[in-house]
Amino acid sequence: MPRSWSRKRERQYEHIKDGLEDRGRSEDEAEEIAARTVNKERARAGEAAESSRSSTEDISSGRRGGLRSHRGSGGRTRDQLYNEARQKGVKGRSKMNKAQLEEAVGR
Repeated sequence: MPRSWSRKRERQYEHIKDGLEDRGRSEDEAEEIAARTVNKERARAGEAAESSRSSTEDISSGRRGGLRSHRGSGGRTRDQLYNEARQKGVKGRSKMNKAQLEEAVGR
């Protein structure tokens, strides 16, 4: 974690990293995703010295995750469903479409 982060951002980083590790991501991958997410949020809030246009104008990572986490408009992505099917050991998952994966994982 960079020293320039506030305590809030450090807590946010740890929370994101722990959540990713709980979902099966490697520690290195979880650290990278968490750092990128926190840095983007810092840029959006005007806390970063420099920020890219995509960091400030794009939909926030929290909103994007919220849109995909429930059944809402489309629910989970096919990749999210595929990963859950893989964890559950569903046979033939690579040839399934999104609707078939939803049915196979039972949610």
